[in-house]
Amino acid sequence: MTPAPTHAEGTSSHTPASRSTGVSGRALAVLVALTAALAAAFVLAPRVLAGSKPGGGLFDQGSLVEAVRVAFVEYWSSGDGDFSPGMEAVVDYWFRYHVAKAVIAAILLTVLVTLGVLLWRAFLRAGGLEAGKQAALASAGVVVSMLALFSLVLVMANVQGAVAPFSSLMSMLPVGETDGELAVTLGQVRQHLADPLSAGGEAPPALEVMVSDFARYHVAMAAIAAVMAAVLIGLSVVFWKLTGATGASDKSTRRVLGTVSALSALLSLGVLVVAVANTTTAADPAPALLAFLNGGL
Repeated sequence: MTPAPTHAEGTSSHTPASRSTGVSGRALAVLVALTAALAAAFVLAPRVLAGSKPGGGLFDQGSLVEAVRVAFVEYWSSGDGDFSPGMEAVVDYWFRYHVAKAVIAAILLTVLVTLGVLLWRAFLRAGGLEAGKQAALASAGVVVSMLALFSLVLVMANVQGAVAPFSSLMSMLPVGETDGELAVTLGQVRQHLADPLSAGGEAPPALEVMVSDFARYHVAMAAIAAVMAAVLIGLSVVFWKLTGATGASDKSTRRVLGTVSALSALLSLGVLVVAVANTTTAADPAPALLAFLNGGL
């Protein structure tokens, strides 16, 4: 008579993958849902949040470009360093817009990092799973890691935009126009930047504001990039030490930790290049601003 299977024998082949990897399937589902919701919020919510202030405006792409066009001409014509009412309105809107985007992107980054940690932890504990399931966990971990990296870039860019919203807003300026008031205004700005003496000697107050804010815009990115480079270098060192501390028999763990260490080091080099480039521009912003207004940046 064949003995009845023990409880362990009767259930071991039906153990859920999430349990065998020590990761809750419900937690993964919640984090994936949060990622989708935050991604949608990043696209849709900032315009609504930025326009929620009374008189704050609610711009779509076309109306924002037109508002910037009109405000830029108005501001330059005023001959004053203080923003004209129209320019102040769009700059204030753009500041709130970038703050909203930066906050949402930071929350999204936090969720993606948490999700990535769970997926890679599940992969490292998935030795008893089928090869296909291990490959699925690894693929999901790579995708989430790339999304986290992209979210980090979004955080950096929107913090920069919030620090210097005026310069960020200039990206909406149709600098290629050749007719009309905007073309005349841009021509005057370019002349002052290219040859201040022939343009009348002392720079107009509005131009001084443009140049100083453009410098601030690049200082912000240089500082952000320097901090991120330091963090990435630190992560590279930590994961390298963890790789050395992991037993030689645990090849999958060593491979993942070593890969993360190497990628962190490579990314830190790229971020350092960004920091140096922005520092150089901030030290002498006028030529870079002229190149931008000429459509070169």
